Amino acid sequence: MSTTLHTFAEGKGPSEEDLYKCVHCGFCLQACPTYVETGLETESPRGRIALMKAVRSGRIGITPSVLQHWELCIQCRACEAACPSGVPYGRMIEATMAETARQRSSSWMARLASAVALDHVLPHQRRLSMVIGSARLYRKTGLHGAVRKLRLLRPFSRTLSDLHDALPAISGRNFAARGQVVAARGEKRTRVGLLAGCVMPLVHGPQMESVVSVLSRNGCEVVVPEGQACCGAIHSHVGDLDRARDLARGNIDAFSRTGVDAVVVASAGCGVRMKEYGDLLRDDPEYAERAVQFDSKVKDVHEILSALPFRPPTGRLDCSVTYQDSCHLSHAQGITRQPRELMDAVPGLRRVEMEHASRCCGAGGTYTITQRDFSLRLLERKMRTVAATGADVLATANPGCAMQLEYGARRFGVPVKVQYVTDLLEESYRLAEAQ
Repeated sequence: MSTTLHTFAEGKGPSEEDLYKCVHCGFCLQACPTYVETGLETESPRGRIALMKAVRSGRIGITPSVLQHWELCIQCRACEAACPSGVPYGRMIEATMAETARQRSSSWMARLASAVALDHVLPHQRRLSMVIGSARLYRKTGLHGAVRKLRLLRPFSRTLSDLHDALPAISGRNFAARGQVVAARGEKRTRVGLLAGCVMPLVHGPQMESVVSVLSRNGCEVVVPEGQACCGAIHSHVGDLDRARDLARGNIDAFSRTGVDAVVVASAGCGVRMKEYGDLLRDDPEYAERAVQFDSKVKDVHEILSALPFRPPTGRLDCSVTYQDSCHLSHAQGITRQPRELMDAVPGLRRVEMEHASRCCGAGGTYTITQRDFSLRLLERKMRTVAATGADVLATANPGCAMQLEYGARRFGVPVKVQYVTDLLEESYRLAEAQ
């Protein structure tokens, strides 16, 4: 197979309209984590857009070197928040990666692993549960610790060894979407549907239970519809937009049967994908209008709690907390104030701002695997800023970030506990009840 595609196929890739919204002002440069790390124009949003334009016009082809610049993009969308021209970079890089998926120079084993994970495991909760359950058992038996301590995988692959060491702690309690309905505590204010998601309910089951409890305490009747699926965010990031569209249709169908006022999401990355189903399905004659209507109902959990309005907990937490803005919550959804205000309402909690709180931690979905070295560079920078705060707790709002930051705390020896904002709220509520 040829490694060069001279231009994007007709009607594919980023649109001309989107490409020429960029006026090359450079406001995106210092917002972009890959540019900040390298100082290279080609590793900036402006540089990557210039490459898209060059390919679109036929001046260059999609070579391995061009692909490398696009693939190093973590898709954090910090550039969108900084851009005065409204350049829809997230949509552009997704379209680019979809068009170039077949051009990636990966081994047959890597392609097979990706196909199995993204097509046959991630969209199917029962299969994913079996995989994560096996990982949980692997840790529980002590085999994981022994292999890590003896560095048995290091002779075969440094990257594989490093990924093995980063295997997160996995709770023994799963959170399943079974169509359950949790009643509001006190006066019912609204009826909401909750996205369970794919990885988060299996790795962070108790944390999902905290989300439900906090919503219920704030007057929400919570429905967790059966038949929902992965949101499609990871598939979008790697260019598999067809699979992402299939998942989007399934979720629209599942939630449309519940009669909810809002669809609540506790994972920042999932929230962005679901708020943009309208754009993803804009060419689908059956779902285009339904997707736009669905988008208007999707709310991040911090967003909806702040709008209810919020019922502050009264249990005292004597701790200092620093907050890491998850990229897709702060940059793509513009939600930065609400998580901080919710934490500030907790008695005894002392919030300490870290430097560059909204700069990416290096998680980025599959980025931790496909761009491992660069992911760790970003993580090390992040953990230095966390350590400088002296905080006891590092709060975040996305499962990928939580797992990445937990690993960063272990790897770089930072004595901090990683928690979701909703964990802190639930802890305060329960302390008050115990008094």
